[in-house]
Amino acid sequence: MTDQEFDYIVVGAGSAGCVLASRLSERPETRVLLLEAGPRDTSPWIHLPIGYGKTMWSDKVNWRFETDPDPNMNGRRIYWPRGKTLGGSSSINGLIYIRGQKEDYDHWKALGNAGWGYDDVLPYFIKSEGNQRGAIPLHGGDGPLKVSDIGAKHELIEAFIGGAEQVGVPRTDDFNGATQEGAGYFQLNTHNGLRCSTAKAYLTPAVKARPNLRIETEAFAAGLVLEGRRAVGVRYRQGGQMKTARAQAEVLLSAGAIQSPQLLQLSGIGPRALLEAHGVPVVLDLPGVGENLQDHLQIRLGFECTKPITTNDQLNSWFGQAKLGLEWLVHRTGALAIGINQGGCFMHALRNEDGSPATATPDIQFHVATLSADMAGGKVHPYSGFTMSVCQLRPEARGHIRIRSTDPFEPPEMQPNYLSTDMDRRTAVAGVKAARAIADAPAMRPYVKREVKPGSGVESDADLLEFCRNNGATIFHPSGTCRMGDDALAVVDARLRVRGIAGLRVIDCSAMPTLVSGNTNAPAVMMAEKAVDMIRADARSAAPVL
Repeated sequence: MTDQEFDYIVVGAGSAGCVLASRLSERPETRVLLLEAGPRDTSPWIHLPIGYGKTMWSDKVNWRFETDPDPNMNGRRIYWPRGKTLGGSSSINGLIYIRGQKEDYDHWKALGNAGWGYDDVLPYFIKSEGNQRGAIPLHGGDGPLKVSDIGAKHELIEAFIGGAEQVGVPRTDDFNGATQEGAGYFQLNTHNGLRCSTAKAYLTPAVKARPNLRIETEAFAAGLVLEGRRAVGVRYRQGGQMKTARAQAEVLLSAGAIQSPQLLQLSGIGPRALLEAHGVPVVLDLPGVGENLQDHLQIRLGFECTKPITTNDQLNSWFGQAKLGLEWLVHRTGALAIGINQGGCFMHALRNEDGSPATATPDIQFHVATLSADMAGGKVHPYSGFTMSVCQLRPEARGHIRIRSTDPFEPPEMQPNYLSTDMDRRTAVAGVKAARAIADAPAMRPYVKREVKPGSGVESDADLLEFCRNNGATIFHPSGTCRMGDDALAVVDARLRVRGIAGLRVIDCSAMPTLVSGNTNAPAVMMAEKAVDMIRADARSAAPVL
Protein backbone atom coordinates (compact mmCIF):
# COMPACT_ATOMS: atom_id res chain seq x y z
CA MET A 1 0.00 0.00 0.00
CA THR A 2 1.06 3.61 -0.56
CA ASP A 3 0.96 6.24 2.17
CA GLN A 4 -2.54 7.21 1.03
CA GLU A 5 -3.98 3.70 0.76
CA PHE A 6 -5.72 2.03 3.69
CA ASP A 7 -8.12 -0.76 4.40
CA TYR A 8 -10.58 1.50 6.24
CA ILE A 9 -11.04 5.25 6.29
CA VAL A 10 -13.01 6.63 9.25
CA VAL A 11 -14.43 10.11 8.65
CA GLY A 12 -14.89 11.95 11.94
CA ALA A 13 -13.04 11.28 15.21
CA GLY A 14 -16.08 11.76 17.41
CA SER A 15 -18.05 9.56 19.79
CA ALA A 16 -18.22 6.74 17.23
CA GLY A 17 -15.18 7.40 15.06
CA CYS A 18 -12.61 7.05 17.83
CA VAL A 19 -14.12 3.69 18.77
CA LEU A 20 -13.99 2.45 15.18
CA ALA A 21 -10.38 3.52 14.62
CA SER A 22 -9.22 2.01 17.88
CA ARG A 23 -10.99 -1.33 17.54
CA LEU A 24 -10.26 -1.87 13.84
CA SER A 25 -6.56 -1.11 14.33
CA GLU A 26 -6.29 -3.73 17.08
CA ARG A 27 -5.36 -6.14 14.30
CA PRO A 28 -1.87 -5.18 13.06
CA GLU A 29 -2.60 -6.23 9.50
CA THR A 30 -5.51 -3.75 9.22
CA ARG A 31 -4.51 -0.26 8.07
CA VAL A 32 -6.82 2.50 9.29
CA LEU A 33 -6.97 6.22 8.54
CA LEU A 34 -8.90 8.45 10.96
CA LEU A 35 -9.78 11.90 9.59
CA GLU A 36 -10.81 14.72 11.93
CA ALA A 37 -11.66 18.23 10.74
CA GLY A 38 -10.72 19.83 14.04
CA PRO A 39 -7.48 20.03 16.02
CA ARG A 40 -6.07 17.60 18.56
CA ASP A 41 -7.75 17.66 21.96
CA THR A 42 -5.01 19.61 23.73
CA SER A 43 -7.13 22.39 25.23
CA PRO A 44 -7.24 22.07 29.04
CA TRP A 45 -10.89 23.19 28.94
CA ILE A 46 -11.77 19.94 27.17
CA HIS A 47 -10.39 17.80 29.98
CA LEU A 48 -11.63 19.81 32.97
CA PRO A 49 -15.36 19.06 33.30
CA ILE A 50 -16.31 22.63 34.23
CA GLY A 51 -14.60 23.69 30.98
CA TYR A 52 -17.90 22.89 29.25
CA GLY A 53 -18.69 26.58 29.72
CA LYS A 54 -15.65 27.48 27.61
CA THR A 55 -15.82 24.87 24.86
CA MET A 56 -19.52 25.61 24.35
CA TRP A 57 -18.54 28.81 22.54
CA SER A 58 -15.05 28.04 21.23
CA ASP A 59 -14.86 28.18 17.44
CA LYS A 60 -11.59 26.23 17.67
CA VAL A 61 -13.15 23.01 19.00
CA ASN A 62 -16.83 23.63 18.24
CA TRP A 63 -18.60 23.93 14.88
CA ARG A 64 -20.99 26.45 16.42
CA PHE A 65 -23.80 25.64 14.01
CA GLU A 66 -27.12 27.46 13.91
CA THR A 67 -30.37 26.06 12.60
CA ASP A 68 -32.40 27.82 9.96
CA PRO A 69 -35.22 29.97 11.35
CA ASP A 70 -37.75 27.55 12.80
CA PRO A 71 -41.34 28.69 12.23
CA ASN A 72 -42.45 26.61 15.20
CA MET A 73 -40.06 28.54 17.46
CA ASN A 74 -41.30 31.97 16.36
CA GLY A 75 -38.69 32.14 13.64
CA ARG A 76 -35.72 31.76 15.98
CA ARG A 77 -32.38 30.26 14.95
CA ILE A 78 -31.29 27.70 17.54
CA TYR A 79 -27.61 27.43 18.43
CA TRP A 80 -26.31 23.90 17.79
CA PRO A 81 -22.85 23.26 19.25
CA ARG A 82 -21.05 20.22 17.85
CA GLY A 83 -17.57 18.99 18.70
CA LYS A 84 -14.74 19.76 16.28
CA THR A 85 -11.72 18.02 17.80
CA LEU A 86 -10.55 14.51 18.66
CA GLY A 87 -13.44 13.05 20.61
CA GLY A 88 -15.96 15.18 18.74
CA SER A 89 -18.98 16.09 20.82
CA SER A 90 -17.82 13.72 23.57
CA SER A 91 -15.06 16.30 24.17
CA ILE A 92 -17.48 19.18 24.75
CA ASN A 93 -20.70 17.60 26.03
CA GLY A 94 -22.27 17.57 29.49
CA LEU A 95 -20.62 14.22 30.40
CA ILE A 96 -23.85 12.41 31.30
CA TYR A 97 -23.86 8.63 30.83
CA ILE A 98 -27.32 7.47 29.78
CA ARG A 99 -28.13 4.51 27.55
CA GLY A 100 -31.83 5.06 26.94
CA GLN A 101 -34.70 2.71 27.58
CA LYS A 102 -34.84 -1.00 26.81
CA GLU A 103 -37.94 -0.29 24.75
CA ASP A 104 -36.02 2.12 22.47
CA TYR A 105 -33.90 -0.67 21.07
CA ASP A 106 -36.71 -3.21 20.94
CA HIS A 107 -38.55 -0.61 18.86
CA TRP A 108 -35.57 -0.35 16.49
CA LYS A 109 -35.74 -4.12 16.01
CA ALA A 110 -39.51 -4.01 15.47
CA LEU A 111 -38.97 -1.46 12.70
CA GLY A 112 -37.11 -4.14 10.74
CA ASN A 113 -33.59 -3.74 12.09
CA ALA A 114 -32.56 -7.25 13.03
CA GLY A 115 -29.85 -7.42 15.67
CA TRP A 116 -30.68 -4.07 17.31
CA GLY A 117 -33.02 -5.17 20.09
CA TYR A 118 -32.05 -4.47 23.70
CA ASP A 119 -30.68 -7.96 24.27
CA ASP A 120 -28.54 -7.51 21.15
CA VAL A 121 -27.04 -4.14 22.12
CA LEU A 122 -26.61 -4.63 25.88
CA PRO A 123 -23.37 -6.65 25.51
CA TYR A 124 -21.81 -3.73 23.62
CA PHE A 125 -22.81 -1.21 26.28
CA ILE A 126 -21.20 -3.51 28.84
CA LYS A 127 -18.09 -4.06 26.71
CA SER A 128 -17.45 -0.33 26.37
CA GLU A 129 -18.14 0.58 29.99
CA GLY A 130 -15.58 0.94 32.77
CA ASN A 131 -17.92 1.72 35.63
CA GLN A 132 -16.56 2.86 38.98
CA ARG A 133 -18.97 0.43 40.61
CA GLY A 134 -17.33 -2.52 38.87
CA ALA A 135 -18.74 -5.36 36.81
CA ILE A 136 -22.19 -5.57 38.35
CA PRO A 137 -25.35 -6.81 36.62
CA LEU A 138 -26.05 -4.79 33.44
CA HIS A 139 -22.73 -2.94 33.75
CA GLY A 140 -19.12 -3.34 32.69
CA GLY A 141 -16.19 -2.69 34.98
CA ASP A 142 -13.14 -2.78 32.72
CA GLY A 143 -14.22 -1.15 29.44
CA PRO A 144 -12.36 1.89 28.11
CA LEU A 145 -15.18 4.43 28.57
CA LYS A 146 -14.95 5.41 32.22
CA VAL A 147 -18.14 6.04 34.16
CA SER A 148 -18.02 7.61 37.63
CA ASP A 149 -20.39 8.49 40.43
CA ILE A 150 -20.79 12.05 41.62
CA GLY A 151 -19.09 11.69 44.97
CA ALA A 152 -20.53 14.15 47.46
CA LYS A 153 -24.24 14.67 47.84
CA HIS A 154 -25.51 18.20 47.30
CA GLU A 155 -28.17 19.75 49.54
CA LEU A 156 -30.07 21.17 46.58
CA ILE A 157 -30.03 17.92 44.58
CA GLU A 158 -31.21 16.04 47.64
CA ALA A 159 -34.10 18.49 47.91
CA PHE A 160 -34.93 17.93 44.24
CA ILE A 161 -34.92 14.15 44.66
CA GLY A 162 -37.13 14.53 47.72
CA GLY A 163 -39.53 16.77 45.82
CA ALA A 164 -39.68 14.27 42.97
CA GLU A 165 -40.51 11.49 45.43
CA GLN A 166 -43.31 13.64 46.83
CA VAL A 167 -44.92 13.93 43.39
CA GLY A 168 -44.66 10.19 42.83
CA VAL A 169 -41.25 9.62 41.21
CA PRO A 170 -39.15 7.03 43.09
CA ARG A 171 -35.53 7.61 44.02
CA THR A 172 -33.00 5.66 41.95
CA ASP A 173 -29.26 5.17 42.03
CA ASP A 174 -29.01 3.85 38.45
CA PHE A 175 -30.75 5.34 35.42
CA ASN A 176 -29.15 2.56 33.35
CA GLY A 177 -30.43 -0.30 35.45
CA ALA A 178 -33.46 -2.52 35.09
CA THR A 179 -35.75 0.50 34.79
CA GLN A 180 -35.03 4.11 33.85
CA GLU A 181 -37.79 5.81 35.80
CA GLY A 182 -36.71 7.68 38.90
CA ALA A 183 -34.88 10.69 40.34
CA GLY A 184 -31.27 10.68 41.43
CA TYR A 185 -27.71 11.60 40.59
CA PHE A 186 -26.29 11.11 37.13
CA GLN A 187 -23.20 9.04 36.48
CA LEU A 188 -20.65 10.89 34.38
CA ASN A 189 -17.99 10.05 31.80
CA THR A 190 -15.20 11.20 34.10
CA HIS A 191 -12.20 9.56 35.70
CA ASN A 192 -10.15 11.02 38.54
CA GLY A 193 -11.84 14.38 38.11
CA LEU A 194 -11.17 14.62 34.36
CA ARG A 195 -13.38 14.16 31.30
CA CYS A 196 -13.31 10.76 29.62
CA SER A 197 -14.11 11.50 25.99
CA THR A 198 -13.95 8.74 23.41
CA ALA A 199 -10.60 10.18 22.34
CA LYS A 200 -9.33 9.79 25.89
CA ALA A 201 -10.95 6.36 26.25
CA TYR A 202 -10.06 4.79 22.92
CA LEU A 203 -7.12 6.74 21.46
CA THR A 204 -4.63 6.06 24.23
CA PRO A 205 -0.92 6.69 23.65
CA ALA A 206 -0.48 3.00 22.86
CA VAL A 207 -3.24 3.13 20.27
CA LYS A 208 -1.90 6.31 18.71
CA ALA A 209 1.51 4.65 18.39
CA ARG A 210 0.21 1.75 16.32
CA PRO A 211 1.99 1.80 12.96
CA ASN A 212 -1.17 0.65 11.18
CA LEU A 213 -3.24 3.62 12.45
CA ARG A 214 -2.84 7.09 11.04
CA ILE A 215 -4.68 9.98 12.71
CA GLU A 216 -4.97 13.15 10.63
CA THR A 217 -6.36 16.24 12.35
CA GLU A 218 -7.46 19.50 10.72
CA ALA A 219 -8.41 17.28 7.78
CA PHE A 220 -11.81 18.47 6.52
CA ALA A 221 -13.62 15.80 4.49
CA ALA A 222 -15.02 17.35 1.31
CA GLY A 223 -16.53 14.34 -0.46
CA LEU A 224 -16.38 10.66 -1.23
CA VAL A 225 -14.41 9.11 -4.06
CA LEU A 226 -16.76 6.80 -5.93
CA GLU A 227 -16.16 4.34 -8.72
CA GLY A 228 -19.60 3.61 -10.04
CA ARG A 229 -21.62 2.69 -7.00
CA ARG A 230 -18.69 1.77 -4.80
CA ALA A 231 -16.93 4.06 -2.31
CA VAL A 232 -13.18 3.81 -2.73
CA GLY A 233 -11.85 6.86 -0.90
CA VAL A 234 -12.27 10.31 0.59
CA ARG A 235 -11.24 13.78 -0.57
CA TYR A 236 -10.21 16.13 2.21
CA ARG A 237 -8.62 19.52 2.78
CA GLN A 238 -5.60 19.81 5.03
CA GLY A 239 -3.12 22.65 5.30
CA GLY A 240 -4.78 24.51 2.44
CA GLN A 241 -4.36 21.56 0.07
CA MET A 242 -6.87 19.06 -1.26
CA LYS A 243 -5.81 15.45 -0.72
CA THR A 244 -7.22 12.04 -1.53
CA ALA A 245 -7.00 8.84 0.49
CA ARG A 246 -8.20 5.49 -0.82
CA ALA A 247 -9.84 2.62 1.05
CA GLN A 248 -9.44 -0.95 -0.16
CA ALA A 249 -12.20 -2.28 2.10
CA GLU A 250 -14.64 0.38 3.30
CA VAL A 251 -15.24 4.06 4.03
CA LEU A 252 -16.93 4.58 7.40
CA LEU A 253 -18.81 7.86 7.87
CA SER A 254 -18.91 8.98 11.49
CA ALA A 255 -19.23 12.71 10.91
CA GLY A 256 -22.47 13.04 12.86
CA ALA A 257 -26.13 13.72 12.11
CA ILE A 258 -25.36 16.99 10.33
CA GLN A 259 -22.24 16.25 8.32
CA SER A 260 -22.67 12.57 7.43
CA PRO A 261 -25.77 13.29 5.32
CA GLN A 262 -24.11 16.44 3.98
CA LEU A 263 -21.15 14.38 2.71
CA LEU A 264 -23.47 11.86 1.09
CA GLN A 265 -25.44 14.59 -0.65
CA LEU A 266 -22.28 16.37 -1.85
CA SER A 267 -21.13 13.04 -3.28
CA GLY A 268 -24.30 12.49 -5.30
CA ILE A 269 -26.09 10.19 -2.86
CA GLY A 270 -29.42 11.63 -1.75
CA PRO A 271 -32.78 12.97 -2.90
CA ARG A 272 -32.65 13.44 -6.67
CA ALA A 273 -34.55 16.75 -6.66
CA LEU A 274 -32.19 18.28 -4.08
CA LEU A 275 -29.06 17.12 -5.89
CA GLU A 276 -30.25 18.28 -9.28
CA ALA A 277 -31.28 21.66 -7.87
CA HIS A 278 -27.66 22.23 -6.86
CA GLY A 279 -26.08 20.69 -9.95
CA VAL A 280 -24.73 17.64 -8.15
CA PRO A 281 -24.47 14.62 -10.49
CA VAL A 282 -26.80 11.95 -9.14
CA VAL A 283 -25.00 8.72 -8.32
CA LEU A 284 -27.90 7.23 -6.38
CA ASP A 285 -31.36 8.64 -5.74
CA LEU A 286 -31.69 7.90 -2.03
CA PRO A 287 -34.55 10.12 -0.80
CA GLY A 288 -34.05 9.53 2.92
CA VAL A 289 -30.58 11.10 3.13
CA GLY A 290 -30.86 14.14 5.40
CA GLU A 291 -34.50 13.53 6.31
CA ASN A 292 -35.91 12.15 9.60
CA LEU A 293 -33.94 14.67 11.71
CA GLN A 294 -34.84 14.38 15.41
CA ASP A 295 -33.56 16.25 18.45
CA HIS A 296 -34.39 16.76 22.10
CA LEU A 297 -35.75 20.26 22.74
CA GLN A 298 -34.66 21.50 26.15
CA ILE A 299 -36.85 23.85 28.18
CA ARG A 300 -34.89 25.55 30.96
CA LEU A 301 -36.62 26.79 34.12
CA GLY A 302 -34.52 29.13 36.27
CA PHE A 303 -34.88 29.69 39.99
CA GLU A 304 -33.34 31.91 42.64
CA CYS A 305 -32.29 29.92 45.70
CA THR A 306 -32.93 31.00 49.27
CA LYS A 307 -29.51 29.77 50.41
CA PRO A 308 -25.99 30.62 49.17
CA ILE A 309 -25.26 26.96 48.36
CA THR A 310 -25.17 27.10 44.56
CA THR A 311 -22.29 27.01 42.13
CA ASN A 312 -23.23 30.60 41.27
CA ASP A 313 -22.16 31.60 44.77
CA GLN A 314 -18.83 29.82 44.42
CA LEU A 315 -18.05 31.23 40.99
CA ASN A 316 -19.07 34.78 41.91
CA SER A 317 -16.43 35.19 44.64
CA TRP A 318 -12.65 34.92 44.63
CA PHE A 319 -12.82 32.86 47.81
CA GLY A 320 -15.35 30.47 46.28
CA GLN A 321 -13.26 30.06 43.15
CA ALA A 322 -10.14 29.38 45.19
CA LYS A 323 -12.00 26.81 47.28
CA LEU A 324 -13.26 25.07 44.12
CA GLY A 325 -9.77 24.96 42.68
CA LEU A 326 -8.25 23.63 45.87
CA GLU A 327 -10.91 20.93 46.19
CA TRP A 328 -10.18 19.76 42.66
CA LEU A 329 -6.39 19.89 43.07
CA VAL A 330 -6.37 17.98 46.35
CA HIS A 331 -9.30 15.58 45.96
CA ARG A 332 -10.29 15.81 42.25
CA THR A 333 -13.86 16.46 43.39
CA GLY A 334 -16.28 19.37 43.54
CA ALA A 335 -17.93 21.46 40.83
CA LEU A 336 -14.80 21.55 38.66
CA ALA A 337 -14.89 17.74 38.43
CA ILE A 338 -18.62 17.53 37.71
CA GLY A 339 -19.40 20.08 35.07
CA ILE A 340 -22.95 21.40 34.92
CA ASN A 341 -25.72 18.91 35.73
CA GLN A 342 -25.62 16.73 38.82
CA GLY A 343 -29.15 15.45 39.28
CA GLY A 344 -31.81 14.16 36.98
CA CYS A 345 -35.18 12.58 36.69
CA PHE A 346 -37.06 10.40 34.23
CA MET A 347 -40.81 10.54 34.72
CA HIS A 348 -44.24 10.50 33.13
CA ALA A 349 -45.43 14.05 32.55
CA LEU A 350 -48.19 13.83 29.95
CA ARG A 351 -51.36 12.32 31.40
CA ASN A 352 -54.66 11.03 30.07
CA GLU A 353 -57.93 12.52 31.23
CA ASP A 354 -58.20 9.87 33.95
CA GLY A 355 -54.75 10.81 35.27
CA SER A 356 -52.96 7.73 33.95
CA PRO A 357 -49.65 8.12 32.07
CA ALA A 358 -50.13 8.84 28.37
CA THR A 359 -47.08 6.76 27.46
CA ALA A 360 -45.91 3.31 28.51
CA THR A 361 -42.45 4.54 29.59
CA PRO A 362 -41.16 7.86 30.99
CA ASP A 363 -41.62 10.68 28.49
CA ILE A 364 -39.63 13.48 30.17
CA GLN A 365 -36.01 13.82 31.29
CA PHE A 366 -34.79 16.44 33.76
CA HIS A 367 -31.29 17.87 33.97
CA VAL A 368 -30.78 19.69 37.26
CA ALA A 369 -27.88 22.11 37.65
CA THR A 370 -26.82 23.84 40.85
CA LEU A 371 -26.16 26.98 38.81
CA SER A 372 -28.11 29.31 36.55
CA ALA A 373 -27.27 31.34 33.45
CA ASP A 374 -29.12 32.87 30.53
CA MET A 375 -28.05 29.95 28.31
CA ALA A 376 -26.08 26.71 28.47
CA GLY A 377 -22.44 27.56 29.03
CA GLY A 378 -23.23 31.24 29.70
CA LYS A 379 -22.00 33.48 32.52
CA VAL A 380 -23.69 32.54 35.78
CA HIS A 381 -26.17 34.93 37.32
CA PRO A 382 -25.06 37.21 40.19
CA TYR A 383 -27.59 35.65 42.57
CA SER A 384 -27.85 32.19 44.11
CA GLY A 385 -29.47 30.23 41.32
CA PHE A 386 -30.26 26.79 39.98
CA THR A 387 -31.82 25.36 36.84
CA MET A 388 -34.27 22.58 36.07
CA SER A 389 -34.31 21.65 32.39
CA VAL A 390 -36.87 19.32 30.87
CA CYS A 391 -36.96 17.61 27.50
CA GLN A 392 -39.42 15.32 25.75
CA LEU A 393 -37.70 11.98 25.33
CA ARG A 394 -39.34 10.79 22.11
CA PRO A 395 -40.34 13.79 19.97
CA GLU A 396 -42.62 13.21 17.00
CA ALA A 397 -41.23 16.21 15.10
CA ARG A 398 -39.10 15.45 12.05
CA GLY A 399 -36.79 17.91 10.37
CA HIS A 400 -34.08 17.73 7.74
CA ILE A 401 -30.47 18.44 6.74
CA ARG A 402 -29.95 19.64 3.15
CA ILE A 403 -26.98 21.07 1.30
CA ARG A 404 -27.25 24.70 0.21
CA SER A 405 -24.64 24.45 -2.55
CA THR A 406 -21.81 22.27 -3.84
CA ASP A 407 -19.40 24.02 -1.46
CA PRO A 408 -18.42 21.38 1.14
CA PHE A 409 -17.33 24.11 3.54
CA GLU A 410 -20.73 25.81 3.67
CA PRO A 411 -22.91 24.52 6.53
CA PRO A 412 -26.06 22.81 5.27
CA GLU A 413 -29.64 23.83 5.88
CA MET A 414 -30.67 22.61 9.34
CA GLN A 415 -34.39 22.61 10.08
CA PRO A 416 -35.45 20.72 13.23
CA ASN A 417 -39.17 21.65 13.12
CA TYR A 418 -39.37 21.64 16.90
CA LEU A 419 -42.87 21.55 18.44
CA SER A 420 -44.47 20.89 15.05
CA THR A 421 -46.84 18.21 16.35
CA ASP A 422 -49.65 18.35 18.88
CA MET A 423 -48.05 15.61 20.99
CA ASP A 424 -44.76 17.52 21.18
CA ARG A 425 -46.49 20.74 22.19
CA ARG A 426 -48.60 19.08 24.88
CA THR A 427 -45.59 17.18 26.25
CA ALA A 428 -43.45 20.32 26.45
CA VAL A 429 -46.15 22.10 28.45
CA ALA A 430 -46.62 19.05 30.67
CA GLY A 431 -42.88 18.93 31.30
CA VAL A 432 -42.80 22.54 32.47
CA LYS A 433 -45.75 21.86 34.75
CA ALA A 434 -43.98 18.79 36.16
CA ALA A 435 -40.90 20.87 36.96
CA ARG A 436 -43.04 23.44 38.69
CA ALA A 437 -44.76 20.72 40.72
CA ILE A 438 -41.43 19.40 41.98
CA ALA A 439 -40.23 22.94 42.79
CA ASP A 440 -43.42 23.47 44.79
CA ALA A 441 -43.18 20.16 46.66
CA PRO A 442 -42.53 20.41 50.42
CA ALA A 443 -38.95 19.16 50.11
CA MET A 444 -37.98 21.87 47.60
CA ARG A 445 -40.15 24.77 48.67
CA PRO A 446 -37.70 26.02 51.33
CA TYR A 447 -35.03 26.44 48.63
CA VAL A 448 -37.09 28.38 46.09
CA LYS A 449 -36.99 32.13 46.61
CA ARG A 450 -38.63 32.82 43.24
CA GLU A 451 -39.13 31.31 39.82
CA VAL A 452 -37.11 33.52 37.50
CA LYS A 453 -38.10 31.78 34.23
CA PRO A 454 -40.79 31.46 33.06
CA GLY A 455 -41.97 33.48 36.06
CA SER A 456 -45.16 33.65 38.08
CA GLY A 457 -47.06 35.59 35.38
CA VAL A 458 -46.90 32.67 32.94
CA GLU A 459 -49.75 30.33 33.88
CA SER A 460 -52.02 29.25 31.02
CA ASP A 461 -51.12 26.39 28.70
CA ALA A 462 -50.99 28.88 25.82
CA ASP A 463 -48.55 31.11 27.72
CA LEU A 464 -46.40 28.14 28.73
CA LEU A 465 -46.24 26.96 25.11
CA GLU A 466 -45.21 30.46 24.04
CA PHE A 467 -42.47 30.36 26.68
CA CYS A 468 -41.26 27.08 25.20
CA ARG A 469 -41.25 28.55 21.69
CA ASN A 470 -39.31 31.63 22.80
CA ASN A 471 -36.81 29.90 25.09
CA GLY A 472 -36.45 26.27 24.03
CA ALA A 473 -32.99 25.15 22.88
CA THR A 474 -31.25 21.98 21.82
CA ILE A 475 -29.85 19.59 24.36
CA PHE A 476 -27.37 18.54 21.67
CA HIS A 477 -28.84 15.26 20.44
CA PRO A 478 -29.52 15.61 16.66
CA SER A 479 -30.05 12.14 15.20
CA GLY A 480 -31.75 10.06 12.54
CA THR A 481 -30.69 11.72 9.27
CA CYS A 482 -29.27 8.50 7.73
CA ARG A 483 -31.62 6.13 9.46
CA MET A 484 -31.37 2.38 9.30
CA GLY A 485 -34.24 0.32 7.99
CA ASP A 486 -35.53 -1.72 5.07
CA ASP A 487 -38.05 0.68 3.51
CA ALA A 488 -37.71 3.20 0.67
CA LEU A 489 -36.67 6.07 2.97
CA ALA A 490 -34.04 4.09 4.89
CA VAL A 491 -30.45 5.14 4.15
CA VAL A 492 -28.54 2.24 5.71
CA ASP A 493 -29.48 -1.37 6.35
CA ALA A 494 -29.32 -3.14 9.70
CA ARG A 495 -25.58 -3.62 9.21
CA LEU A 496 -25.19 0.15 8.71
CA ARG A 497 -24.27 -0.27 5.03
CA VAL A 498 -25.49 2.51 2.75
CA ARG A 499 -28.22 0.96 0.63
CA GLY A 500 -27.14 0.74 -3.01
CA ILE A 501 -23.51 1.77 -2.46
CA ALA A 502 -20.79 -0.82 -1.81
CA GLY A 503 -17.93 -0.20 0.59
CA LEU A 504 -19.71 2.52 2.57
CA ARG A 505 -21.30 2.61 6.01
CA VAL A 506 -22.68 5.32 8.28
CA ILE A 507 -21.90 4.71 11.94
CA ASP A 508 -23.06 7.53 14.20
CA CYS A 509 -26.30 8.95 15.62
CA SER A 510 -27.58 9.71 12.14
CA ALA A 511 -28.17 5.97 11.67
CA MET A 512 -30.63 5.84 14.58
CA PRO A 513 -34.13 5.19 13.22
CA THR A 514 -35.66 6.92 16.24
CA LEU A 515 -34.09 9.02 18.95
CA VAL A 516 -33.23 7.19 22.16
CA SER A 517 -34.82 8.21 25.46
CA GLY A 518 -31.90 10.11 26.92
CA ASN A 519 -28.42 11.39 26.14
CA THR A 520 -26.85 10.05 22.95
CA ASN A 521 -23.12 9.66 23.62
CA ALA A 522 -23.25 6.20 25.20
CA PRO A 523 -25.53 4.84 22.42
CA ALA A 524 -23.14 6.21 19.77
CA VAL A 525 -20.27 4.34 21.42
CA MET A 526 -22.37 1.18 21.58
CA MET A 527 -23.25 1.46 17.88
CA ALA A 528 -19.57 1.72 16.95
CA GLU A 529 -18.58 -1.24 19.13
CA LYS A 530 -21.29 -3.33 17.47
CA ALA A 531 -20.36 -2.05 14.00
CA VAL A 532 -16.79 -3.31 14.37
CA ASP A 533 -18.04 -6.85 14.88
CA MET A 534 -20.32 -6.53 11.84
CA ILE A 535 -17.52 -5.11 9.68
CA ARG A 536 -15.21 -7.98 10.59
CA ALA A 537 -17.91 -10.61 10.08
CA ASP A 538 -18.81 -9.18 6.66
CA ALA A 539 -15.14 -9.08 5.67
CA ARG A 540 -14.77 -12.76 6.59
CA SER A 541 -17.84 -13.78 4.64
CA ALA A 542 -16.65 -11.84 1.59
CA ALA A 543 -13.11 -13.28 1.67
CA PRO A 544 -12.38 -15.72 -1.16
CA VAL A 545 -12.16 -19.37 -0.24
CA LEU A 546 -8.67 -20.65 -1.19
